[in-house]
Amino acid sequence: MPRRHLQLTRLSRLRWVLAASAVAVLLAACGGSSGGNSSADTGSTASAVTTFSAAPTLSGVAAVGAPLTGAALRVLDASGAAVGSTTTHAADGSYNLTLNTKTLTGPLLLQVRGMDAAGNNLVLHSAVPVLSAASAAMVANVTPLSDAVVALSLGADPQPVFAAASQSAAAIAHVATAASGAAEFVKTLVKTQLTDLKITDPKTLDLLADAGFAANKGAQDLLLESLRVNLALSSKGVLQLQLSNKLQVGSLAEVIVELPTAQTELLKTASATPANAITSTLKFTSSPTATLANLGSLDELSAALNKLIAQGSSATTLLSSTLLTGYDTHNGRLKADVATRLADYAAKNRQLGRWLVTGCADDVVTGGLCNRVLVSAPVSDSSGVVVGQYQDAVSYTKASVTGSKWNLIGNGKKLELAVYPLAFLALAADATLSTALSPNPGVGIQTYIQAQSDAALPVKLLDSATLQTPGGFSIPFAYCGRVQLCISSTAGATTLVPTGGIGDTALQRAAVGWIGGADSVRGAKYIASYTLAGVVETRSVYLRAEVPAELPRARFPALDGVSTSKPLRGGELLVGMTLNWAAWAAANPDMRLISLRTVLSAASDGSSTPLITELTPPLPPSTTLEIAGLTLASGFVPLSYELWLGAQDAAGRRYFTRYTLTP
Repeated sequence: MPRRHLQLTRLSRLRWVLAASAVAVLLAACGGSSGGNSSADTGSTASAVTTFSAAPTLSGVAAVGAPLTGAALRVLDASGAAVGSTTTHAADGSYNLTLNTKTLTGPLLLQVRGMDAAGNNLVLHSAVPVLSAASAAMVANVTPLSDAVVALSLGADPQPVFAAASQSAAAIAHVATAASGAAEFVKTLVKTQLTDLKITDPKTLDLLADAGFAANKGAQDLLLESLRVNLALSSKGVLQLQLSNKLQVGSLAEVIVELPTAQTELLKTASATPANAITSTLKFTSSPTATLANLGSLDELSAALNKLIAQGSSATTLLSSTLLTGYDTHNGRLKADVATRLADYAAKNRQLGRWLVTGCADDVVTGGLCNRVLVSAPVSDSSGVVVGQYQDAVSYTKASVTGSKWNLIGNGKKLELAVYPLAFLALAADATLSTALSPNPGVGIQTYIQAQSDAALPVKLLDSATLQTPGGFSIPFAYCGRVQLCISSTAGATTLVPTGGIGDTALQRAAVGWIGGADSVRGAKYIASYTLAGVVETRSVYLRAEVPAELPRARFPALDGVSTSKPLRGGELLVGMTLNWAAWAAANPDMRLISLRTVLSAASDGSSTPLITELTPPLPPSTTLEIAGLTLASGFVPLSYELWLGAQDAAGRRYFTRYTLTP
C-alpha cells in the first residue's frame, strides 16, 4: 500500500496583523493618550467621570441566538480599571452585578468569554457609551451585534483594545461618540431581517441596552439567529466587519464594511456617511424570510424532548416518538442512533438547552425557506454544567400535533464532509522549532471525508473518493483505517498506510502543486465525488474562512512546562502522563482544544502501520487531561513518538501542533 509523503507550505499571501500592532496603530491614530482626555481631532469627546450616589448596577443577557451560559463577564471603565465581574446564568445567559465603585470613567466596556451551543469558544463585547448619575441601574446586552457596534466605534478589533484598556483611553473614548451612530448603521445593514421580524420602526430597537431582551427566540433574538457576524482581515490587511444570512448556501460574506473607514465617518460632527465604508456589492444582507417566520417556536422541540428524557424513556420508546417520525439520517447517523443517544441522556439525568441555528443543510434555498435547519444545543447535567453538544437538523410542520411544530429530521447526508483553513507548527521535544520541516509553521486546507460509520463498532463506508478544488483539479483519497479518508499519492488507490500526521488530510502546496490562492479564501467551493453503497454521489462543501499566510506562534496549542530542561519523552506515553494547556487557553479565549493524538511508529520508511491513539479533550474551562499508558502489541518497538494537539477558533480555522518526543 502506498504511503503519503506530503509537506506543509504557505498558500495565498494574506497579511496577518498581530494584536499588539493593531493596538499600537489604533493608539497612534487616536493621539496615544493614556489619560482621560482625548487628543484626537476626529470629533471624539473626553472620557467623562461620573459619580453615583448609590452603588451602580449592570445587568443584561449574553447571547448569540441561544444564550451564552456560564460565561465569564468583565467590566472595565474608560481608564482601564476593572469595575466588576461575574458569570452569566446557566439557564438563560443573564447576569446582574453591582459595580465595585461609585465613581466611573465612561464609557464602560464589557467582555464576555464563553462557549456557545455549538461548542465554539467566543469573545464578545458590549458597552455603556454614556453614563448618567441619575441612572445607576444600567443595562448592557452582549451579542455579536453589540460586538459589531463596539468594533465600528473603535475602528478596530475590540479584543486587543480591551486587553490594553489602561493604555487605550483615547481610543475607548470614541465609543461615547460613535456607538449610537454605529448601532443605527448596523440596523441599515440588516434591514431585510428587521422587516421580516416585523420591527417596523428600527429606531425602537436598542442593540446595546434593551432591558426586555432575552434569548428566547423573540424578535431581537431571532435577528441574531439569522445572521453570521465576523471580524476578519482583507487581503490587504484591513480589518473588516462581515455580515451574511446564516441560512444561505455556502459561507460567502454578503456585506463587507472596512472598520477604519467606518469609524472615521462615524466620528464626523456633520455629514457622517458610514455607508462609504461598505466595499461589497450588497449593501444589506439577505434574509431567510420563510424560515424566520417559523423559528420563534424552535425551543418547543427541546422542551418536548426534555419531557421524554425526564420520563426516563428507553431507546425503544424514543424510537417510536412522533418527534423522530421523519428522521432519516444525519452524516450517517440513523434514527436508532438518535434514540440511543437520547436514552443515554435519560439514564444520566441530562437535558438539552436552547437551540442555536448553525446553518442550512439544503443544497438550494428558495425564498428563504430552509427545509433542514442545522441546529445545536448544549447538553447539561442537573447542576447546569455543560457536558457536550447535540447537533442535528430539524424541520417545521405547521400541522404537527407532537407538542412541537419542529421535529428532528437529520441533514439527509449519508456521511460527513468538511474543509477547514489549517495552520501547522512542528516542535521538538523541548518546544523549540523543528528544523525537519520547511516552512515551519505552514498552512493549508484540512479535509474531512468520513470513511467509517459513527458507531461503537465502526463500519467502513468508502474505499476511495476524489475532491475537486475550486481551481478544477481533483485530489484522490483512499481508505486508511481511520475515521476519515486519507489523501493518496497514487491515483485509483483504495487502501494506504496512514502516517498519523496532519499530512493524511491536509492539502499543501509543497506536495500538491494544484493548490492555489483561490482555494484558500472564504467560501471556496470544493466538490467531493464517491460511491457509497453502490450509489455515486457528488456533494459540494465550502471553506468557512480564509487561510492566513502568517500566524503568531501564540495561536498554536502548547503544553505547559515543556522546556529544554524538561522535554517530552516517549517513555511517558507508555506509562501515562498528565497534559496541561492552561497558559495557552488563557492567552487564546476564542479558541478551544478539539483533538489530542499520539502516534508511535515502528518503521521510518512507512512500511508498517503506526499506533495511532485518539484522545478526547475535556470541554472548557478544563485544561488538563490524564492519559493512560499505551499498550503495545507484541513485537512492536517504537522508533519515533509524536504528540499532536489540535485547536479551532470561532471562525472554523484549525491550528495543529506536533511535538516530536525523545525516546
